[in-house]
Amino acid sequence: MRAQPGVDSLAPLAHRQQWRAASGESGSPKNCHGRMAEDLVLLVPPGTVVIDEATGLVLKDLALPGETIVVAKGGAGGWGNLHFKSSTNRAPRETTPGETGEVRRLRLELKVIADVGLVGKPNAGKSTLLSRLSRARPEIADYAFTTKKPMLGIVAVSRDRSFVLADLPGLIEGAHAGIGLGHEFLRHVERAGILVHVVEPVPVDGSDPLTNYRAIRMELVRYDESLGRRPEIVVVSKAELPGAEEIRAALATAIDREVIAVSAVTGQGLDRLLAAVVTHLDAAA
Repeated sequence: MRAQPGVDSLAPLAHRQQWRAASGESGSPKNCHGRMAEDLVLLVPPGTVVIDEATGLVLKDLALPGETIVVAKGGAGGWGNLHFKSSTNRAPRETTPGETGEVRRLRLELKVIADVGLVGKPNAGKSTLLSRLSRARPEIADYAFTTKKPMLGIVAVSRDRSFVLADLPGLIEGAHAGIGLGHEFLRHVERAGILVHVVEPVPVDGSDPLTNYRAIRMELVRYDESLGRRPEIVVVSKAELPGAEEIRAALATAIDREVIAVSAVTGQGLDRLLAAVVTHLDAAA
């Protein structure tokens, strides 16, 4: 398997149960070796984790473009009768057959690789923010769990500066235990170098924005403690709504950190958000 730039899905592999390399050829007259078979190379997206289904062992994390792994070796070739020829055995009739190649059942998991990941409760405004900052066109609707799989967009900061932004599926309490989209979400957030935590100021379910923020933080830490130490930029979305500024100020006071108010509708705060992301990216470089 090889991590290939430009390959962005495991779907072509999912619809086929078995992959088999061609067999080598038998030896030919005049003491010629048989032709060796070519390798069968499966192309997967960078970020693919290759797991042995039988043991659960991670064979390779193909995180970088161009990385490869031999997941199953072909069998060694056999010996023809010439191999057994000697001074006392001038016309040998012995041969050995070629060996059978390895058979292995694998599980592939794709973890999105992004410079920045948008996290937050469902319907917090992550997809709208992605569509405003990049040319990505995620599905946007007024119900929870619009985003079922990660969406990527390239955000151009300047003529020679850009970064990859990922809109990750919404998170709910209990996700660390697999509830809701659960691990489907969390395994992708592991790859994001910086987290932009999007908080909805007036949740449609009537929940408290500060409680929602803390719940998401707790889910991240319960899944992987290192996510709690990941650089995080907190934003209050939908800043055009009445009361959004009050929520932003209260959240900033509660967590004793800067909170940026942004609006994908009016453009408020987007430049400030981009500047904060670039600062964090430069610090991590």
